[in-house]
Amino acid sequence: VQLQASGGGLVQAGGSLRLHCVASGRTFGVYAWFRQAPGKEREFIAASSWRGDRKNYADSMKGRSTISRDNRNNTMYLRIYSLKPDDTAVYYCAAHSRDNTLYTRQTEYTYWGQGTLVTVSS
Repeated sequence: VQLQASGGGLVQAGGSLRLHCVASGRTFGVYAWFRQAPGKEREFIAASSWRGDRKNYADSMKGRSTISRDNRNNTMYLRIYSLKPDDTAVYYCAAHSRDNTLYTRQTEYTYWGQGTLVTVSS
């Protein structure tokens, strides 16, 4: 079982970015994205059910991010708009199948990708 995140890079402030997370080995009930900025704790961004019919966003990211899935390719996406330097962080995808709850705590997620770095320049 593996989650592989990609799509990070250097982006100018005001731009947008779409991150990818490919799951191999199995499917999961819930997928999520977290991020960790330098010197800060890992924080929740968004979560989605496997079917994509339920989604949950951190208040700080509502209206500025979209979580989506392509079940045919077992790939999860996170698009972030209007990027700011404060969005600079390592972005992680995560998943669990313990139930259908869209948890916001990282401890509830069993499987993690390796992270992809997003750097936003001013």
